[in-house]
Amino acid sequence: MQIVLRRKALIVLAVSFLWSGLPSHVAAAATKNVAPVVTEKASDWLLSPELLEHARLKTVWQQTLPVKPGEEFDSITLLGDRLYFRSDRNYMWSLDAVKGDVVFSRSVAHESVPVLGLVSHGDRIISVIGNQLIECSNITGSEQRVADLELSIVAPPVRNEQFFYIAAADRRLHALRAHDLVQIFKVAPEDDSLITTVVAGDDLVVFGTSEGDIVAIMADAPKRLWQFKVPEAVAGSIVRDGNSFYFACKDTNVYRIDMTETKKAGMAWKFQTEAVLDRSPRVTDGFVYQYAPGRGLTAINKQAGRAAWSLPEGLDLLAESDGKAYVITKVRTLAVMDNATGERLYSVNCASVIGHVSNTENARMYIVDGRGRVACLEPTR
Repeated sequence: MQIVLRRKALIVLAVSFLWSGLPSHVAAAATKNVAPVVTEKASDWLLSPELLEHARLKTVWQQTLPVKPGEEFDSITLLGDRLYFRSDRNYMWSLDAVKGDVVFSRSVAHESVPVLGLVSHGDRIISVIGNQLIECSNITGSEQRVADLELSIVAPPVRNEQFFYIAAADRRLHALRAHDLVQIFKVAPEDDSLITTVVAGDDLVVFGTSEGDIVAIMADAPKRLWQFKVPEAVAGSIVRDGNSFYFACKDTNVYRIDMTETKKAGMAWKFQTEAVLDRSPRVTDGFVYQYAPGRGLTAINKQAGRAAWSLPEGLDLLAESDGKAYVITKVRTLAVMDNATGERLYSVNCASVIGHVSNTENARMYIVDGRGRVACLEPTR
């Protein structure tokens, strides 16, 4: 899933792990056959239970990452059941998104080396570090393969069962055989524009360009299946949902195009935001959530392409559950929106929250504060 951070927040050294309010004296009391008295300070929680209860939320788990003084989080990524936190010093922590346990932590590169993207496939996580394709174990974090492809890579790599697809500065999409990284073919847009985003399945590959071309090709051959044109560049990534593709465009519109046949696709709808868009939409089962600079966050009915609500201070979707959208705002609150009525139901003060990840798969929400505390929240039933 894609990430948004509130940068420039100083993170101080934190070394204690917080586990659902169970301090170490519990174990000591148990050995003496004395019922432990568990006390919890309000300052221990990233968000207090009382505030969360007001919005019908609860903390599932909380963890503290031992970041160094002055170190900031550069990215937070949710991939399946793992959370990945990378600092601006290129130190990475992997957390079990279900339980909050640290799976591994390690330095992935010198702090001055650029890191591009993070995706997963099977038991590996894949990124571009210093223009090298890096595959690491998602269990230990250890490097499994490092490859210099002799390409200037411009977009996060993607892969399916057979191939890696690499968008490069030569304005070509390079398909490399997954097991040995031998190039099998390469393709280019008709107007030779720069490829900025790629989404790959085992059935086809779709890429978007800086000139607004959306092109689908066969997954295993340089054969075009269909093409769709928008007036300006694609903003962020293309999101695939079945046979539908959603994307933001710098012409101020959010688009949904449907693939009706293998070799044919057409526009289902477009939604005008009245702002130049700079990031991808969030797509759930029923809605498309789009942030527009100066306009806030809008929930768009996925089928009809019409707005269900707009929140001017809205920044991003945290999660969706039971007809409600949980939204992080620019004024550091967590707003709960009713997708049916468009009304704001509750708000929670999140003044300490500096980062989050958008989860479009289930109801869990993940936030982080300036002390390195990570919390997983979910609605109460």
